[in-house]
Amino acid sequence: MGSMLKSVIRSKTSLIILYVCVRVYLRFVRITVKNEKKWLQHLEKGGSVLIAAFHQQFFALIRHFKTYETFNPIIMISRSSDGDIIAPVARRSGWKVARGSSSRGGKDAMNEMIDFVSDNGLGANVVDGPRGPIGVVKPGTIRIAQKSGAIIVFCVVIAESAWFINSWDRFMIPKPFSKVEIRFSDMIKTDKIRTASDFERSRAFLEKEMAPFLVQPGGCAGRGKA
Repeated sequence: MGSMLKSVIRSKTSLIILYVCVRVYLRFVRITVKNEKKWLQHLEKGGSVLIAAFHQQFFALIRHFKTYETFNPIIMISRSSDGDIIAPVARRSGWKVARGSSSRGGKDAMNEMIDFVSDNGLGANVVDGPRGPIGVVKPGTIRIAQKSGAIIVFCVVIAESAWFINSWDRFMIPKPFSKVEIRFSDMIKTDKIRTASDFERSRAFLEKEMAPFLVQPGGCAGRGKA
């Protein structure tokens, strides 16, 4: 993509138009939400929650995640060119943004996430972004939850019908008028993580539990149990 085109896409006016278009588009998708009540109650009682999601399924979450803006939430978004586009959309949805990833600015962004989730209660992180490998849960999600005292709930999207972009993660865009289910897992505790073995066990567990819901290259949408 040429530098001039990138500048146009990242301009304030273009990003506002993009946000409005995304919000309007997602109104034509029939969204249902499952298993949200328990972790919301935990949050409302003063607990901390970190939502974990796949990069592939981020688009479908934008509309519903705006309903959480009253909790003053935070999300970690990379300093990549994709992140430059996604971050303003997240901010307009009521989310504070910590910019960084495993490849660039990750330590500062992680510390910001830890402090903010500890103080305010709700955060979200993309487990395999910004460049994959697809479906591999990186350590940052576990570290943020462990250090902030948050429980983890992973969030998956099951679309009746969708387009998949030819990208590293087969980025998913639900088709208009299709049924989309946003499903949350049960709460996953992080208070017993004490050693490196505990940490890796927790990371591997989260990766295994989320894996059935991922659409792999050349594969089909998962229908696992969350």
